[in-house]
Amino acid sequence: MLFSQIMRAGYEALTEELERARVAWLYFTGGLTQQEIASRLGLTRLKVNKIIGQVQADGLVQIDVRLPLLDCVSLAEEVGERYGLVDVVVVPDIDDYMEQKRVIGEAAGSMAAALIAGQDFGIGIASGRTLSFAVRTIPAKPHPRSWVVGLTGGVTRSSGTNTFEVATSFARRLSVECHYLTAPIYCATAESREALLLNDELTDVLARTEIADFAMTSCGSLAQDTTLTHIRAVKDHLDDILRLGAVGELMGCFLDMDGRPIDHFLNESVIALNPDKLKLKPYSILVSGGTDKIQIIRAILRGGYVNRLVTNESVARALLMGPR
Repeated sequence: MLFSQIMRAGYEALTEELERARVAWLYFTGGLTQQEIASRLGLTRLKVNKIIGQVQADGLVQIDVRLPLLDCVSLAEEVGERYGLVDVVVVPDIDDYMEQKRVIGEAAGSMAAALIAGQDFGIGIASGRTLSFAVRTIPAKPHPRSWVVGLTGGVTRSSGTNTFEVATSFARRLSVECHYLTAPIYCATAESREALLLNDELTDVLARTEIADFAMTSCGSLAQDTTLTHIRAVKDHLDDILRLGAVGELMGCFLDMDGRPIDHFLNESVIALNPDKLKLKPYSILVSGGTDKIQIIRAILRGGYVNRLVTNESVARALLMGPR
């Protein structure tokens, strides 16, 4: 318990410092007004004013802003501008693999909380360890008529990161109802997928994934030791998928380096929100980090599938290198 409390205190301090850095950068470097900053970050204007006053009183603003994490804020602005994103949060690199996922996930939860507070809309949630951490930092309550829906079908084993488990944890935290795509993420064939979708209840839930205003998703690399590549359908065809140029997956759909779905039958047999539908959502957040994800994150941004991103520092730097 004591260790958990220490870790929580450390994260809260990191979040507060990153918030101060973002406010200071946007005000003194980005030239935004206090009201614009408040609207962008989901803060009150009073809090923004207080932060600006504090950093000035503490001598942290001279010719430039001398706050820790300023590089993260600057990187976030550059990535957002380069890929046409509404908002980006970049967290520091952490050596521990799971701790990196936790910090990214909890930062995404804070971003999501500002977007869904008081809103009356559907909330789509995908799967993954990073997303499982996001629920920890969502104190905001949406409108009671809101609902949560899992964006993908599931896998056959419990891991704490299955879409059913992640969506359930969000719904419980928000005290709203949850809807599930109660089918495997991959069917044996495109024809078997169509047969499953003859079930009206399943079709209705798939329709909910499309009408949800908010979506938060992660992505997967094609490394040999991932949850995705342990799925029998993927494992049996992994060599073909790689040969066709896939660099990873978004909600079960395999994409090439430019963000285009590859021509493989698995992309026609997946039970999930179609990535093209993700482009239409007012609020869409990609939550992912780690050097193994650089290619697929870049592909997703190139494809224009999301309008917000939460990632770590080394990934953000890589996204700024080379052609867009």
